Amino acid sequence: MQLYDELKARGLIAQVTNEEEISKMINEGKATFYIGYDCTADSLTAGHFMTLVLMKRLQMAGNRPIALIGGGTTMIGDPSGRTDMRRMLTREDIDHNAACFKRQMERFIEFGHDKAQMLNNADWLLDLNYVELLREVGTCFSVNNMLRAECYKQRMEKGLSFLEFNYMIMQSYDFYYLFKNYGCNMQFGGDDQWSNMLGGTELIRKKLGKDAHAMTITLLTDSQGHKMGKTAGNAVWLDANKTSPYDFYQYWRNVGDDDVVKCLRMLTFLPLDRIDEIAAWQGTGRINEAKEILAYELTAMVHGDEEAAKAQNAARALFGGKGDDENMPVTELADTDFAEDGIGILDLIIKCGFASSRSDARRLVQQGGVEIGGEKVTDVYRKYPKDAFTDGLICKKGKKNFSKVVLG
Repeated sequence: MQLYDELKARGLIAQVTNEEEISKMINEGKATFYIGYDCTADSLTAGHFMTLVLMKRLQMAGNRPIALIGGGTTMIGDPSGRTDMRRMLTREDIDHNAACFKRQMERFIEFGHDKAQMLNNADWLLDLNYVELLREVGTCFSVNNMLRAECYKQRMEKGLSFLEFNYMIMQSYDFYYLFKNYGCNMQFGGDDQWSNMLGGTELIRKKLGKDAHAMTITLLTDSQGHKMGKTAGNAVWLDANKTSPYDFYQYWRNVGDDDVVKCLRMLTFLPLDRIDEIAAWQGTGRINEAKEILAYELTAMVHGDEEAAKAQNAARALFGGKGDDENMPVTELADTDFAEDGIGILDLIIKCGFASSRSDARRLVQQGGVEIGGEKVTDVYRKYPKDAFTDGLICKKGKKNFSKVVLG
């Protein structure tokens, strides 16, 4: 099976332009393509996973990736998929986040001469003169067409700022600039980005002529990838300091039964015939085995085989009732965490990352979802003295979230 057909078989492709030409270029390893990443945090999330794996697949077949860091577009903010305006970041914040992104991307793609490139659109967007930009590309965009785009329509009721209205133009200009200066002939992005991405394809055609072969592919990241990486309202990060390898493993180990095969196809490098075999396990009582395979494969890609094995062994032992705490996530308490009569159960739950606020922690305790040292706790005023943590105290939320709490 050729690569483009494999991408379709894995359920990755949503919409394309010029499919015949796109498939030929990808299969022959002649595509120079870009995927953009706005720097809104200091770590990529599991929601970015699909595009990172895609870049790796395409590079392995001889195609050249451009990882485009949105140092410029992040200063505007993409309205796609949003019901409110994004938080404004400083240039320093954005530069720091971009450096973090690169370190994580290097686990997936190889950068260097004639290999993958990392570029930052701040290098050209921030130097643009506004009047010159309007004269150069303004006539290529129809306001009527822009307002019909889904990324804008969903914001019209609550209000779309003029700042955000410019995002499509900035993103389109990126593809135009990369096409002219880096030979980039293809762009990939989420299905929710279709309107923004078509803007770039149309800009190239209008400015450089109909023979300018610029192509667009969107992935199913709107329906699947953006759904990934969220658990209990929090992001699942690729940075081990923000989401531990154990928690990362547990996230994928706990995906829904209906999603596990879909995730195996989209995100792993397991052969399709092997995944078809696993798909046949549904309804046979082996679905948890499939989830273990998924969790191990993805954790190994992000954190390495050693950390993936530790996470898997810890999870198996804990859920088998053996209480193996060697590789369990650890929460350290400082002296300042204790009052004279100890640390309260609500503060302890928050320190473990089981709740984001005291009200959430209170609700969790009242609902009987917390065990401390093997004892279910329902008293929201319960206190624990410092010596209770001398040998480590196992805290548990629900059936699948553990932390060993120790003194720092």
